[in-house]
Amino acid sequence: MDPLTSLAAASIAFVGTHFALSHPLRAPLVGVAGAAGFMALYSLVAAACMVWMYLAFVAAPAGGLAGTGEIGWMVATILTLPALVLFLGSLRGNPALPAPGAEKLAAREPSGVFAVTRHPMMWGFALWAVSHLVLWWSWRTNIVALAILVLALIGARLQDRKKAGQMGEAWTAWEAKTSYWPRWSRLAGAGAVLWLVAIAAWLAITWWHIQAGGAPAGIWRWV
Repeated sequence: MDPLTSLAAASIAFVGTHFALSHPLRAPLVGVAGAAGFMALYSLVAAACMVWMYLAFVAAPAGGLAGTGEIGWMVATILTLPALVLFLGSLRGNPALPAPGAEKLAAREPSGVFAVTRHPMMWGFALWAVSHLVLWWSWRTNIVALAILVLALIGARLQDRKKAGQMGEAWTAWEAKTSYWPRWSRLAGAGAVLWLVAIAAWLAITWWHIQAGGAPAGIWRWV
């Protein structure tokens, strides 16, 4: 199979199995295998799809598209920092994560990145995807980025429906206090410590990108 065709198939499989296992198949599989068995199956399927995507990605040709030049790199550089702020901020106190105490977390007033959107992790992934799409660098990058974008934005909507079914009034009340669409003006108030950690991580990741991706990213492109 052509590497790009294989990558597209792997990406569709990754997104499709995630949606299927997270939503229509979750309840019946938990009923058969139990919560632990379901999580093991979910993790195995996700890992298999990601390995397939990785192998197809490295086999596919790099570059090949005209690119958007320095303007594209500037836009991508700007987008990846708030993407990290949203992602890192979503790792604590997130009612959407499958952890005990979600109802109590949903009862509090939204703060930090949750004052921006109730799906900061998903929007972090979405910004990462857009930052790569705007570069228009290669088909292999575009395929993966588009898959992540679909997974993030449609997945967030589906997550609202699933959590409402699982958590009932607790999630409905959380939805009423928060927004699916980001309120970007509130991102600056996500917290000074979070911003400092995100900036440090952003500098490290973009430096690593030179070694991993073969192209300077972030401010290192101009430093």
